[in-house]
Amino acid sequence: MPNAAWRNEDWTRCVAFHGHECPGLAIGFMAAKAGLAWIESTRAEDEEVVTIVENDACGVDAVQVLTGCTFGKGNLIHKDYGKQVFTFFNRDTGRAARFSLKSGATPLDPRYRELMMKSREGAVSAEERDELAQRRENAMRTILETPTEALFTKTDPRVELPDMARVQRSEPCAVCGEPTMPLKMIERDGKRLCRGCEESGR
Repeated sequence: MPNAAWRNEDWTRCVAFHGHECPGLAIGFMAAKAGLAWIESTRAEDEEVVTIVENDACGVDAVQVLTGCTFGKGNLIHKDYGKQVFTFFNRDTGRAARFSLKSGATPLDPRYRELMMKSREGAVSAEERDELAQRRENAMRTILETPTEALFTKTDPRVELPDMARVQRSEPCAVCGEPTMPLKMIERDGKRLCRGCEESGR
């Protein structure tokens, strides 16, 4: 495949982290680039940047690489809404924005989807594998060469800037005994349980 202009160092780092190139990664890549530009920030070393993602799809990996927001630092927050929506905050400047993928911005290629399913089932021929690679390339190129304003709707955040991550001393769950962050525990019958034990009914 030709080395397209968008195959730069940032894209290469995102692909290395994610494991492969794909249109989903491209969506997160474009969202993160737009978000960082709008909030006037570079990659976070600590919690100076906060990102809220409303999906757990491929693009979130690009967001982590480019913004430096991670679960471990407490500045990547996941809302399981199944939407290609990304909200970015800059704690230092107060700048923030929400980027939502526009309906129809990434036209569905039925043949690409068909080949993807066949590939996952191990039922593609060599010719179909080449065709799948080309259609994947075309889909990524479309996303990565589309202007930000054509891909996303930018609005003010729908939520307030989240608090800084809390650090608390763990305490044992009354059922399993495993050390648990107190903030995440559930009170039941006068006992403090971890959510795993509460959900399993132990």
